[in-house]
Amino acid sequence: MNTRVLIVQSDSGSARVLAKFFQQRRDRLWRAGTADEALALMAQVNPELVVASLQLKEDSWLTLLQQIQQRFPQAKVIITTKYPDIERELRAKEQGARAILRRPFTREKLEGALAHIEKGEAVPLEEAEGQSALPRVRIPVRIKITFPYAVLSLLLALAASYVISRVTLDTIEERFTNQVIEAGKLTSERMVREENRLLESLRLLANVQGASDGVLTENAELLRVLALPLAINAQDEAVEILNKQGIAVLSLRHRPGDRVEDYSAARGDNFASWAFVQNVLQRRVDQGRDKFVGLARATWGDYFYVAGPVLDDNGKLAGAILIGKSVQTLARLIRQDTLAQTTMYDADGQIIASTLSFSQTESYTLAPEQVAALMQRQASASLTRDLSVSDISYTEILGTWKARGVEDLGVIGASLPQAFLVNASQITRLQIFLLVTIAIGLVIGIGLYLANRITTPLLQVVAASAKVAQGNLETRVDPVGNDEVAVLGHSFNYMVSGLREGSIYRDLLGRTVSPQVREQLRQTFASGDLRLEGQTAMATVLMADIRGFTPISEKVDSTTVMAWLNEYFGDLVPIIVANGGVVDTFVGDALMAFFGILPRPLESQESATLACRTAIEMLGAIERLNERRITRGEAPFITGIGVNTGTVAAGGLGASDRLHYTIIGDTVNTTQRLESLTRQFGESGAVVSESTVRALGAQQDEFKFQPLGAQSVKGKAEEVMTYRLRPHDFHGEEAMKATAR
Repeated sequence: MNTRVLIVQSDSGSARVLAKFFQQRRDRLWRAGTADEALALMAQVNPELVVASLQLKEDSWLTLLQQIQQRFPQAKVIITTKYPDIERELRAKEQGARAILRRPFTREKLEGALAHIEKGEAVPLEEAEGQSALPRVRIPVRIKITFPYAVLSLLLALAASYVISRVTLDTIEERFTNQVIEAGKLTSERMVREENRLLESLRLLANVQGASDGVLTENAELLRVLALPLAINAQDEAVEILNKQGIAVLSLRHRPGDRVEDYSAARGDNFASWAFVQNVLQRRVDQGRDKFVGLARATWGDYFYVAGPVLDDNGKLAGAILIGKSVQTLARLIRQDTLAQTTMYDADGQIIASTLSFSQTESYTLAPEQVAALMQRQASASLTRDLSVSDISYTEILGTWKARGVEDLGVIGASLPQAFLVNASQITRLQIFLLVTIAIGLVIGIGLYLANRITTPLLQVVAASAKVAQGNLETRVDPVGNDEVAVLGHSFNYMVSGLREGSIYRDLLGRTVSPQVREQLRQTFASGDLRLEGQTAMATVLMADIRGFTPISEKVDSTTVMAWLNEYFGDLVPIIVANGGVVDTFVGDALMAFFGILPRPLESQESATLACRTAIEMLGAIERLNERRITRGEAPFITGIGVNTGTVAAGGLGASDRLHYTIIGDTVNTTQRLESLTRQFGESGAVVSESTVRALGAQQDEFKFQPLGAQSVKGKAEEVMTYRLRPHDFHGEEAMKATAR
């Protein structure tokens, strides 16, 4: 071969790969690292092939190509690039570069490029290889970081095992069980204290001067004056003062969330059905006590009440007083005192209050047999169970909820999270502290060292990213090393190249609207041609227009019209796209689409078939849309559709900075005239030209056509034979035959 080859590469790695390939071909080889060196060598060796990099300093690569074209026109040029750079690549093609290769520079790529050049053919631009072009990671960062930390962790674990072995204490489970039992005892004691406090409030109110007279005369205002200060001072949530019939003369209740002094007053509630109230009203005495307690499930909430009599001056019953507190408040107070989560159950095992956030209380209720067993063994044993609430595991100890030390109102549960606590000695704590301090010092020192090694190149990427954010897409970083950080640098450079390419795509693709047109533009990059020249093609054109839309739209505001059209086109456009059509334009209430050009040319039979199917499906969609509009009290859309097959000119239409891909020609004009013929139907319909029917060929059996005869259309000297398109399952046979006759 003995071709004189000049390699001009600023990157030594790329230069070695390329040199190895040409050395194996037995070519005569020269190397240069800059454009100036290359120009000096070229004057001496007169190379037949120049392999130059786009990553030469600044725009020196462009100067080099211009000099080659002027001084050495016989030399062939291969351009190499480490990263996709569509703008520079296209500029290089304009300067006569026949081949542009992106890294990695494999033997297959190089041989293919040389083969194209020998034949005088241009090598198409490559797709960006992205991740596959990145260098291989040899020493992962995770190994660099985790290895020293693993050693430190091992040392720490050994030392911790030594310290823990010296800690003598009860088993963790036993200590935790003792804590739960203690919480249960504190809960029971707290309930007793609250009951005694409510009894004290009751005695104060029952014995205050004027209380009995107020009850006998049912003087609610007097009772409010007497009871309210006592309730506020004691922070009692409910005070019920009843007459001898159990009817409330005055009810004072504190609303949750209100101020301390805010109580609502009411009267007339009937408490006579409550058993513990009846015990008071009937002057019953239990073990020398005339006061009773009870759990009330009232409309205003679940309350724990203490009830006692109000006696007149003669010692006779004047009425009764109930002092109460909501069960939810009791649970909260017990939680504050015992630091245990508190749950209160009724005699049936149903949850009536809890400081735990149950998502479904049914899952945590007690079974009747559990409640029965607890009541039977209350003097000798308690019941424990495990709960899982909000992803936290608890152990709950259950005990009976006793009133006045005798009556069983339900069950109280105290729950603690299953945290295992170990109390070490002071010496052990000091040992752990010193060990952890030393370990942390080592970790911080090594961490700072490793962080500095990692963050230095990352800071370079950060600085470069800031420049890119300011719009400088010429920014590059210089990756160093063979780990992920180096790969990040390469990835950043690929990203910048992609942004540069994307800016060009956005500029060009902003001139069109169709995905198919966008794909054609993308394909033109491969040849270095960015034009959308007109081309002649066979296509089937479809136009649709709403009849009488202007009178309909004049009656409503423009926003409503826009919503109507968006709904209308939203139903029709997906049908066109699904059948391979391209929506060309929207003009008010009309649209034009074509079949058989993009994304690839089709035979006339196929494009005509797709267009006719689309027309049938559009008529069905319009019928369904009109049903919705009629239901909403809106006028239906009567739509005309025209379908025609013929020759069109397709390409970019517009100015140099704003293009619209469209089709023009007599076929388009005729389609518009065919669509206007649907006015005679008085309903939505589709008119098809004879050229479309002929183009269908064997596919005609898929549709039914109602001949409309030869029609004169504006702009054409000859009449056009037309047909009304019907779906294959249309049953109006007699009507069609009559029309044909």
